[in-house]
Amino acid sequence: MPIHDWTRVDAGLFHAFHQSWSVNIQNCLNAGILPSDHFALVEQRIAGPIPDVLTLRVAVDPADAEPQGGVAVAQSPPLTQVIQQRETDLYAQKANRIAIRHRHGEVVAVIEIISPGNKGSRADFRAFVQKSLEWLRHGIHLLVIDLFPPTPRDPQGIHQAIWAEIDDNIFASPADKTRTVVSYESSLNWVAYMEPLGVGDRLPDMPIFLRPGWYVSVPLESTYQATWDAFPRALRGLLQ
Repeated sequence: MPIHDWTRVDAGLFHAFHQSWSVNIQNCLNAGILPSDHFALVEQRIAGPIPDVLTLRVAVDPADAEPQGGVAVAQSPPLTQVIQQRETDLYAQKANRIAIRHRHGEVVAVIEIISPGNKGSRADFRAFVQKSLEWLRHGIHLLVIDLFPPTPRDPQGIHQAIWAEIDDNIFASPADKTRTVVSYESSLNWVAYMEPLGVGDRLPDMPIFLRPGWYVSVPLESTYQATWDAFPRALRGLLQ
């Protein structure tokens, strides 16, 4: 299913689609993609902006470091068009890193689908960027899905707005690839796996990291298609 141009409809219609898509992603992850000691929940409140999908790990003995599932980066690196890496400040990380826990388990990853509201004001946009950085600094991995074009607040796209706070190495997307999906791995080296996309492109499967060096693939294309199949037929013509 090609990516639609969601700028053609008002924010309320995308919000309805976005909510259903989040649930489809959650259900797909919980249906066998995530290891048995992990689970995904939609829109659980943690400090700061409410994420769309949380990936949580059931509380276990901290000495249990053996991965229970997922793919090792060393065995099969994520294949994206752009990979950027930045070494973190080890001393700053030791000073600031804290364990963030959910009442049902430890938060290990966040999936965020960008909505017009995230870019609607300078304050809202800044809050999103800062919260993304805060998650990464706390060792929480992040997948950001942005199906909207750049705005004056993110002229190079959402990834560059986040990455510019980490590193001066700027990647300029092709002029016809103004949408972005990007997965961030939080470890001693922050790594961004980014795919620039355009309207009409198919969504790639993207990694979501469960711990440094280990990830599962999020089926963005199939969940987007399933959400579109349930989208009201009377409204589809606005996007086609």
